[in-house]
Amino acid sequence: MSELRRPARPTPGAQWDGLVVLCAGNNWDDGKLADQHLAQHLSGHLPLLYVDPPISHLTPLNHPDLADSVRRPRLRLLTPRLARFTPIMPPRGETLIPSVAHALVRRSLTRAVARLGGRVNAVVAAAPAWPVFGTCGERLRVFWAQDDYAGGAELMGLDPQRVLRGELAAAASADLIVASSAHVRDAWVARGYAPTLIPFGCDAGRFAQAGHLPQPDDIRLDVPVAGFVGHINERIDIRLLEATVDCGMSLLLVGPLDPKFEPSRMAALLARPNVCWVGEKPFEDLPPYLGALDVGLVPYTRSQFNMGSFPLKTLEYLSAGLRVVSTDLPATRWLATDLVAIESSPAGFVEAARRAVGMPRATGEILRRQRFAAAHDWSCRAADWAQALCPTGTAPLATSGAAAWQAASQSLRMSGGQARA
Repeated sequence: MSELRRPARPTPGAQWDGLVVLCAGNNWDDGKLADQHLAQHLSGHLPLLYVDPPISHLTPLNHPDLADSVRRPRLRLLTPRLARFTPIMPPRGETLIPSVAHALVRRSLTRAVARLGGRVNAVVAAAPAWPVFGTCGERLRVFWAQDDYAGGAELMGLDPQRVLRGELAAAASADLIVASSAHVRDAWVARGYAPTLIPFGCDAGRFAQAGHLPQPDDIRLDVPVAGFVGHINERIDIRLLEATVDCGMSLLLVGPLDPKFEPSRMAALLARPNVCWVGEKPFEDLPPYLGALDVGLVPYTRSQFNMGSFPLKTLEYLSAGLRVVSTDLPATRWLATDLVAIESSPAGFVEAARRAVGMPRATGEILRRQRFAAAHDWSCRAADWAQALCPTGTAPLATSGAAAWQAASQSLRMSGGQARA
């Protein structure tokens, strides 16, 4: 869903009663990640306000893609049941005394919610660095533990101890903790909490026709093609990418490349004739790139952060009907399916990829992968969230996972032909 060119201001009223205030960990304009997926689907059950992480007017100087975020109105309507609010800090906000910075954010959020006029059912905090509980007169305080935040702090240039303190404070103030992976859930159980597990999902319908779409013009590779879609940084085991190319397969990389990640090795890898890096692509443009693949790769290291993550790309590959090879991650084990080959050594990883591309393409297998992914559609996750936030029953309005699968399979049948296996 794209934002309106001239964002409308929400109309205050009872239609916002039962509001969920999602204080996201990612700006709405900064790619379509789990926060935005959940917001769109959960707004089918409950009215929702998506709150960007606080930024300053100078933020677009370093992040031009966020330029629209600082323009007025700060509170804008995205759909009839989904609004967005961007808290703006002073230009030197990063150097403010934390208590003052927090007070400014809390006050601006209180005003934004008051302008909507509805009663707040829950505040969901996915950014523990900003204490927001108690700001909106909410009935329920929810800490969304998306990842092992402290484990990934150094990757994001943050102090791990400070991040951990923020996590512990958020958990201590919350009525409910929702964990996005079994590994993160177990970590909070070990600390004495009783979190609810609601993993990330996928947009199954979007990728259903990936194998039938024309190949993008910026891809020039011989088949078979193995591919990775996502951020290319130190979370990636570069040995696995190198080994994939060494065995004769082509390699397609889609996503932003961290210039600090193995610069000499990455330069050598990208210079090889059977490697193509197309840079970052909007989420809406990804299907044909997945359609160009013969096997999807999840080549993550076993770092503390990766062990707690739930890679969306695994389910997105399956949504496109692709075979998948992944390193041994708790989230992959939790899926409990033979549709994903699990190997962590370069030799084992490459052999699994070679077996995958060497198997005959079968429509039945493609449909089995897509059916499995559809059972993990974001519509299913949103229904679980709605039940957690309103256990006495808010009638589900969003598309069910079964309906998402039916739509995906119908789309596949209508397109005719056979998708890439």
